Amino acid sequence: MICNRLGKQLSADIAIIQLYFIYKYEFLNILLFLLFNYRDMIQRIQSLYLLMAILLNGVLSFYLPLWVTSENIEIYALSQPVAISLFSLSVLISFITLFSFKKRKRQFVLGRINIILNFVLVGVFAYWTLSLPGEMDISEKGIGMLLPIISIVFIALANKAIKKDEDLVKSVDRLR
Repeated sequence: MICNRLGKQLSADIAIIQLYFIYKYEFLNILLFLLFNYRDMIQRIQSLYLLMAILLNGVLSFYLPLWVTSENIEIYALSQPVAISLFSLSVLISFITLFSFKKRKRQFVLGRINIILNFVLVGVFAYWTLSLPGEMDISEKGIGMLLPIISIVFIALANKAIKKDEDLVKSVDRLR
């Protein structure tokens, strides 16, 4: 009976470990699957810029602290519902932008929406850091607060490349 209980506990622990690894590495597996199945998309520079924005907002936001409290406790995006929801929405919009590579106008509009969303995220972080000392206990700002700014740069570069492609297509259509 004791062996039976230990066997069930061991199988439950193994199942929990398997679920953790599926959760942790599923994002990377899905990303690799999509990248290898959409090879035409990868040949464009804006796809690389959008992938960098996805990696910044989707992966690094979980590993880099947003700020450190006065008790030396690091606060991550997972503990802040507003931050995690805005980061997730930015990743979702970047994915939609990345995979609508045949519709350049939609890509351009989604890129602008994503830039506005990242500016909102920067505004939320600025509000949190500039609020009264008793409301939010932020003693040291983390590098996680810079992720939306870097993401804005990559999305703006992607929009510039999308605009360049659109202008090239329009110029070829004029020659016909």
